[in-house]
Amino acid sequence: MEIKKVQRIIASVTRTILGAVFVFSGFVKAIDPLGTTYKIEDYLKAFGGFFTDLLPLAAPAAWGLILLELLLGVCLLFNIRTNWTAWLSFAFYCVMTPLTLYIALKNPVSDCGCFGDAIVLTNWQTFWKNVILISLVIILLCTKKSLYQTWTGTAEFIITLASLLFAIAFMLWSITHLPVKDFRPYKVGNNIPALMEIPDDAEPDQYEIALIYEKDGVEQTFTLQNYPKGDSTWTFVDQKSKLIKKGYEPPIHDFELLTMNFDDITYDVLESEEPVTLVIMYDLTKTDRNQLPKLKALYEENLQISESSNLPIRFVTGSGEDDIYAFAAELGWDEMTTEEVFCTCDPVTLKTIVRANPGVIIVQNGTIIDKYNLRNK
Repeated sequence: MEIKKVQRIIASVTRTILGAVFVFSGFVKAIDPLGTTYKIEDYLKAFGGFFTDLLPLAAPAAWGLILLELLLGVCLLFNIRTNWTAWLSFAFYCVMTPLTLYIALKNPVSDCGCFGDAIVLTNWQTFWKNVILISLVIILLCTKKSLYQTWTGTAEFIITLASLLFAIAFMLWSITHLPVKDFRPYKVGNNIPALMEIPDDAEPDQYEIALIYEKDGVEQTFTLQNYPKGDSTWTFVDQKSKLIKKGYEPPIHDFELLTMNFDDITYDVLESEEPVTLVIMYDLTKTDRNQLPKLKALYEENLQISESSNLPIRFVTGSGEDDIYAFAAELGWDEMTTEEVFCTCDPVTLKTIVRANPGVIIVQNGTIIDKYNLRNK
């Protein structure tokens, strides 16, 4: 077989693999652009310092990343401007590979979010994935001259523009409604208590315990196996533990509802035989004020059901008390109504439950029977 033909086959295979990975990565992010925004915000907060000033840019960065991945993937799959696309892909992974190595070493966030919630990779898995992909890009750069241009002129312009417009429209739909595919544990049909259970044979977290003792003014670190037990010449100073292996963690592990008086009503909600409406607003300062009339109407609609089930509709937020009372004042509620209706939950959990602010889920016997963006009500 001729060398050029072999090079063409290698270039075509690497181009197709890279294109498919870019399209898949971009598409699963486009399904849930808010999730990508939240992930970028998590990174910026974890890095701290100057990076926290960049939080307002998280959403534009998320959209830019998604569009870049999708367009690179489409161009590679359709063999459009492969020379430029290959070099852009190389530049992309020259940034992402060392960045993911740093993230793997420092572990500021537990998973990278590179494939959204569709496929969750550890930080080390993400780094090695990027090592493989940048290797494929280098192979493509070395063999791309053997490829023939498939689409030219008007055709390549139409394909690229159509892909761009479709991606933008798809993301706008996901933002204004809900993701067309819910990869998270709080999707409709899931039973929350069942996903909170820990199996009897589940592997626990494993910790390395360091015991620090002092003798004659000198501190020394011991393990549980060799510390000076019963030796009065040593004085205990401190104990430190380090997580060395993460044990089993149930899909839902942080769902807890507290009233404003700090009463736990989690299982009051989950064990209710009547449908319970939870209006999710992870941050009241960011809640869409245009939805206030709908919030009032939803509350009124649920009053009769609430009285019959003895469990009122709940507005769930991660905001503090001052923000809750300020928001309730906008609704025209007094202090008593506010304390009856509002409860709190971890804001990260609320962002996971529904990609809307406000969003609504309806729970019956612990099972999510409906979920929607309030703006679509």
